[in-house]
Amino acid sequence: MEYTHLGRSGLSVSRLCLGTMNFGPETSEADSHAIMDRAHEHGLNFFDTANVYGWKAGEGVTEQIIGRWFAQGGDRRERTVVATKLYGSMGDWPNETKLSALNIRRACDASLKRLQTDYIDLYQMHHVDRDTPWDEIWEAFSVLRQQGKVIYFGSSNFAGWHIAQAAEAARTRGFLGLVSEQSIYNLINRWAELEVLPAARHYGLGVIPWSPLHGGLLGGVLRKQREGGGSRSLADRHQAVLGTVRDSVEAYEKLCAELGEDPANVGLAWLLHQEGVTAPIIGPRTTEQLDNSLRAAELRLDAEVLAKLDELFPAPGPNGSKPAPEAYAW
Repeated sequence: MEYTHLGRSGLSVSRLCLGTMNFGPETSEADSHAIMDRAHEHGLNFFDTANVYGWKAGEGVTEQIIGRWFAQGGDRRERTVVATKLYGSMGDWPNETKLSALNIRRACDASLKRLQTDYIDLYQMHHVDRDTPWDEIWEAFSVLRQQGKVIYFGSSNFAGWHIAQAAEAARTRGFLGLVSEQSIYNLINRWAELEVLPAARHYGLGVIPWSPLHGGLLGGVLRKQREGGGSRSLADRHQAVLGTVRDSVEAYEKLCAELGEDPANVGLAWLLHQEGVTAPIIGPRTTEQLDNSLRAAELRLDAEVLAKLDELFPAPGPNGSKPAPEAYAW
């Protein structure tokens, strides 16, 4: 497994990030623990979760599963860079959501308890909070840092403008600020290239793409459907998207077959070839799926293949492959 620094920080993380959103709803606790053990065997040290994962209001089911895995010892916690998130609602009472100083304090303490640890390596805002001033957010985060509860901070689902706002507000306080942005980014959805990626590169944030296979559309879905097993795993919204990109996906799967590579690994490898990308998030439901994903970290795509992928899935904007404003201006 290769490692890289998370953005401009000195923190070393694996080039693939283990996503845990399936732990609980889709994957049993025993299988989740087996996946995390296997991840360590492969050298993956970067795990991502969120307080809302598990989708049972206020319970933090997935964090609890990870916490019980940490509690087994064997240096599981020490060998893991654990990233979690806050923002989503954890209850019906006021101040149980978003990024007020009060919720930041409570949410952090609750995550620490569920994770059975005394510190979070990377604490991420799951969404921008347009109602809370940055001075309040950074003051609350600085208290967590001073208390030793959090080491690094990141964002998720931010626009380029939000990254700039956050970075400049942190700068005025002499605070390190954001070291990462977790954004949807894949061959089908390349909107991050317009402003998010340029902003992240400018401010030294590592980009952590979520939904790197766009809900399975880049994972060989047409082949699986022909074999009778592809439609079950696609959500309705992804089925609708497939209808608009079917020709491109068909050509993509044909290209992958010519390369002799699994489509999922080609999609992940493409992300690893993009400047500023730290680690795509993989979300295996089984250890076998995890094992199969490891090929992506070592797969090298040559210039011809990268150009072909750009043809199949063009960059956003009429002028393609350029950041804003050149993507839509001159």
